[in-house]
Amino acid sequence: MTTPTVSDVVDDAIDRLLNGPHRGVVLDSPPGAGKSRAVVRTAVHLAAAGEPVRVVAQTNSQVDDLVHRIAEAAPSLSVGRYAAKDYVPPDWLHRPGVVIRQRLRDLADVPIVVGTAAKWLDPVVEQRGPWAIIDEAYQMRSDTLLRLAFIFERALFVGDPGQLDPFSVVNVERWTGLPWNPMQSAVAAMLANNPEIKPLQLPYSWRLPPSASTPVSAAFYPHVPFQSAPEQGPRRMWLPTNGLGGVHDHAVERAAESGWAYVELPARHTLRTDAEAVEHVVALAVRTLERGAMVESRNEPDGAPVRSDRVAIGAVHRDQVAAIKDELTRVGHPAIRVDTANRLQGAEFDVVVVLHPLSGRRDATAFHLESGRLCVLTSRHRHACIVVGRAGIAELLDAHPSVDPVPLNTKPKFPDGWEANHSMLEHLMRHRIRAA
Repeated sequence: MTTPTVSDVVDDAIDRLLNGPHRGVVLDSPPGAGKSRAVVRTAVHLAAAGEPVRVVAQTNSQVDDLVHRIAEAAPSLSVGRYAAKDYVPPDWLHRPGVVIRQRLRDLADVPIVVGTAAKWLDPVVEQRGPWAIIDEAYQMRSDTLLRLAFIFERALFVGDPGQLDPFSVVNVERWTGLPWNPMQSAVAAMLANNPEIKPLQLPYSWRLPPSASTPVSAAFYPHVPFQSAPEQGPRRMWLPTNGLGGVHDHAVERAAESGWAYVELPARHTLRTDAEAVEHVVALAVRTLERGAMVESRNEPDGAPVRSDRVAIGAVHRDQVAAIKDELTRVGHPAIRVDTANRLQGAEFDVVVVLHPLSGRRDATAFHLESGRLCVLTSRHRHACIVVGRAGIAELLDAHPSVDPVPLNTKPKFPDGWEANHSMLEHLMRHRIRAA
């Protein structure tokens, strides 16, 4: 059986949206599968038919990116950026065809209007449109969808089912199992109420090379496996300069060769902002730049140096991020992106250094075991991922098995975070480099 192409799947989604029996169509996307291209292609196709399209994203950066992509893909169409009063557009968004307005009535004649979910909840949005495209739909809460549903007749829901669920700082157990649980994702709530809707899936990852797509798919997408796009051409990373032989050089060399490295620090229970681990993740990111790492891919067929803005460091807590930023500033590399898994969703880099969520911990809480958190951190890279963690993670997982009861009217979380962590750790141990 021939695997459908990305174009085939997107065309199928558009056809279901236009002619199908349901008001909603779900298009699942593994990491780097061309989700944004699918959103752009669908928006342009619908707008070209003469009907207005409303595009809903979750963050301002996602909105800016989509507006830019749509303007590039269809220069003959105007695209509106529906913005808040205090919004300051980036310089690169000022281009022909892009209309930036704070009031929806000022965008009445613009065929495609893009805004955040929060902006679309503005009470002045009263008129229902025929079409909506909801980007990163698994990050949208179900209560947000309920409040937005009146502004469109039909909608395409696009997102990655393997990544983080909507985030909340309040205790949400009071709603667990209820049909109106606001902390369900928009897609989960929609499918729970419309079980006859069968999601489509983009077949390939264009971001992850084969060395990454196989373990990421096995750990986080066992129910909907995917593979690296076979026609993307060569993908390699190399180091033009020799190293000094330390643990950081060995790790960078292993990552350049295989796509992965796992720097294992001595077992120890630590504070959340483990100073030694912070120093290691910073040193690894900096050493990658100091070694003059080069990458080759379809986008860089002649090879290109890895720049500071193409390297990222991921952690799970904001205090860890703050400590890493301070250390990067101290060593003179503040341009390297550092962020939590929640904020790195949707981003892409050549090299990513990860502070393992369970490193140095005494317990394995539901927060740290959530499969989407580690999935995001280990699927942002195009060429190499280097993970730093303390020895003892496997024993920690075994001491905290996943035995939480499944409440009534609630489907079990799948993939299970405990199993996903074990699967990824088993893969990382094949690339282990012990640090003294």
